[in-house]
Amino acid sequence: MQLFAKKSLGQHFLNSKHVLGQIIAAGNITIGQNILEIGPGTGILTTELLNAGAVVTAVEKDDRSIELLKEKFAPEIASSQLKLVHGDILDESLPTSNSLLPSPYSLIANIPYYITGAILEKFLEHEPRPQKMVLLVQKEVADRIIARPEQSTGKSKESILSISVKVFGTPKMIAKVPPGAFTPPPTVDSAILSIENISADAFKKVLNANPRGISQFFSVVRAGFAHKRKILKRNLEAVLDKQDINRIWTHLNLDEKVRAEDLRPQDWININDLLNTL
Repeated sequence: MQLFAKKSLGQHFLNSKHVLGQIIAAGNITIGQNILEIGPGTGILTTELLNAGAVVTAVEKDDRSIELLKEKFAPEIASSQLKLVHGDILDESLPTSNSLLPSPYSLIANIPYYITGAILEKFLEHEPRPQKMVLLVQKEVADRIIARPEQSTGKSKESILSISVKVFGTPKMIAKVPPGAFTPPPTVDSAILSIENISADAFKKVLNANPRGISQFFSVVRAGFAHKRKILKRNLEAVLDKQDINRIWTHLNLDEKVRAEDLRPQDWININDLLNTL
């Protein structure tokens, strides 16, 4: 059965053995390791994950892929090395519990680019979190997440996206991937992005005082970036009391004219912690 990519599903099937090898190496897979794969498509990455000895849970939305994968991996499904789940990974009715994802686990996938943000939010901001992610993403998105220092200032210009990742783990760009590595080729360059050491440890202090500490954190960050040309203090007045803002600025010795993009992820964590202690 030949599978043709559906544009409506954002499908670009990986066809490069070299890139597959880079993904598997980045995953540092051990025998029996639990792996979640999103959108296995034709099963090219699934094959390499299974060959590396992983126990794979593959979640696929496309009816056509499900039929192909059932036939292609019948022995692995029968032996329980592969669990094939028919559904949308972003569907709230699809549980991401230990019944679906035995812990600990890693997330390794070639995901549709249009759901990258949603995938990162679901698997970083909420439990059960993977220990590691290795994802094929648009290179521009990977660049924003890494947020390398600018040559002129030596400082990183952060974004909501980069902060959202860095407060939970350590992102690293493994390799640039050209359009020709996919069928059909996308119109942009791609990249293998690794996020390691994933945990919510940065929020331990605030969660002890406020169970909603993580959602509060993101409300503050979103407000901070709402108007990029405004100084951060003015933006935060939309969600915080002026007196609280002034106390935080004094306590952290922040520049009165600092903008959201100039703060490091740890600065945002410190602000969030102080909201529950001052």
